[in-house]
Amino acid sequence: MRFQHHDDIWRKFPALAAGALLVPAVPTPAHAAEVVARQLAVARERLAAGPEGQFPEIQAWRRAFTALGVRATQYRCASESLLRRLRRDGDLPAVHPLVDVGNAMSAAFAIPVAALDVARIDGDLEVRHATGDETYLTFGGEKEHPMPGEVTFADTAGNAHARRWTNRQSGLSAVTADTTSALIVAEALHEGAAADIARLTAALAQALGAERVSVLTRDAPGFTI
Repeated sequence: MRFQHHDDIWRKFPALAAGALLVPAVPTPAHAAEVVARQLAVARERLAAGPEGQFPEIQAWRRAFTALGVRATQYRCASESLLRRLRRDGDLPAVHPLVDVGNAMSAAFAIPVAALDVARIDGDLEVRHATGDETYLTFGGEKEHPMPGEVTFADTAGNAHARRWTNRQSGLSAVTADTTSALIVAEALHEGAAADIARLTAALAQALGAERVSVLTRDAPGFTI
């Protein structure tokens, strides 16, 4: 099983930096609460200096969404949505220790972090433009089809594991109490993204006890799951 970005994505977004990790979801990290608290403190400090819409990491994703024909203030990347919720509510909801760590680090770095149940991925997984035939399962159990040209995480069987790239993950591969291993993907587009992705990937690996870690590039885009 292999994860990668299609070369069309690298060509259209040359500033893309990405990291991938394979992590065990059971046992969950005993220090998850400590990691979450520390990372959310970093995120709150950044928000105290100005709203998330001013962060260069978020602005880069807004430009990418606009380039893809997506209204960036209607469909926000995952890290922007988390930061908005943190600013509004003062905290993020607890979902699952692994997901909570990923969300907290996503907020701290302002970089989208996806966590996918490996057992729910059928074959290889590629970030690519959708054909429109892929099937996306919402968290409510409804089926959707990405728009042709929309960027999605698509597996060999035609399952779409994301809508609008980093906007919304699928309920099909969401991490649950039954998950035994997860693929973690972090992606950034801002200036300095490569260095930030390296730092974020290392922090995630340490917090989650990663079994395998890789920083991806156009020349070396593949990650073996």
